[in-house]
Amino acid sequence: MAGRLQLTLALLKPDVTRVPHVVQAIRNKIIQEDFIVVRHKEVRLQREKTEEFYKEHKGKFFYNRLVTFMASGPTQALILAHEDAIRRWRTLMGPTKVYKTKYEAPDTLRGLYGLTDTRNSTHGSDGEENAVNEIKFFFPEFSCDDWYKLDEEKFRRGEFLLDERNFVHKLL
Repeated sequence: MAGRLQLTLALLKPDVTRVPHVVQAIRNKIIQEDFIVVRHKEVRLQREKTEEFYKEHKGKFFYNRLVTFMASGPTQALILAHEDAIRRWRTLMGPTKVYKTKYEAPDTLRGLYGLTDTRNSTHGSDGEENAVNEIKFFFPEFSCDDWYKLDEEKFRRGEFLLDERNFVHKLL
């Protein structure tokens, strides 16, 4: 990778985390698309935390359904790195509206694994500012600034290996 790496938050939502072979298929796709997995963990969000994460949608018709769903089971949170990571992850996910995705982008993650507009398999940050905030929400101990100062160049040069058991790339 030649250019500066960008970080984004990726979530595997409860509808897919309940199905191990789908989680593995998504992980395989992440690696095939040359994303670097900087951090990875499974979390179970309480309703209050879910409401906080999705506060920008409060008052919208789908808010309660989304919050209830996201609090219904485990979610896998990942910090992904790549040149233009936000756009690349969003392209890999596909459009939010699953009925549209099934026809227009059937080979995307949502086209393959999404069930409804709420149970659409994945989430991704929609911009750099949101990425930083969302990463901080799920990984409060992680500093994007420190990662760029201390680790980004090493990852960009390919000085890492995949720890398959923990599904995270480790610096050499």
